[in-house]
Amino acid sequence: MEIEGKFVKQSGGKGQYGHVWLKMEPNEAGKGFQFVDAIKGGVVPREFIPAVQKGLEETLPNGVLAGFPVVDVKVTLFDGSYHEVDSNENAFKMAASIGFKDGMRKANRSCSNHDGGGGGDTEEFMGNVMGDLSSRRGMIQGMDDLWPASRRSRPKCRCGNFGYSTSLRSATQGRATYTMEFKQYSEAPKNVAEAIINKQ
Repeated sequence: MEIEGKFVKQSGGKGQYGHVWLKMEPNEAGKGFQFVDAIKGGVVPREFIPAVQKGLEETLPNGVLAGFPVVDVKVTLFDGSYHEVDSNENAFKMAASIGFKDGMRKANRSCSNHDGGGGGDTEEFMGNVMGDLSSRRGMIQGMDDLWPASRRSRPKCRCGNFGYSTSLRSATQGRATYTMEFKQYSEAPKNVAEAIINKQ
């Protein structure tokens, strides 16, 4: 989406003027924040472009949705305007922040959770483990047979694993173990996102 950000302030003396047009789009999962300078013709002077990027970077950690950070987003600065006297770095930093926040409010925003890896189990408790993973919106990606003679298997999955160790011990009478590593942020279901936001 394309969004305008403008910061204009008159305080009796020298004013402030910053004006940008930003194109905001999702970046590839895990790529983080990407800033693209697509300014042509000097509509935004070169000395103010780093301030635009800084304004965006300073806005990312707290986002606009329940204070959660914004991740994996690409922002392109493609247009804008300036004032010969009133434009400065701070004005363009503020304009970028204002535009970004406005764009996030208007976009199809989502609250995110972590993806992780599933755990090990014995066949006796596999049904319990798989059911628990499903309840955590787990996406089963495969199953490894570790030692067939001992009937041990390891499901591979991606899911939100906060508090999983307690749940796994309960489901397997303390027999299973698991490992987890961060994969990427992914969209949480609307009802989960709303519950998190309402707690803020």
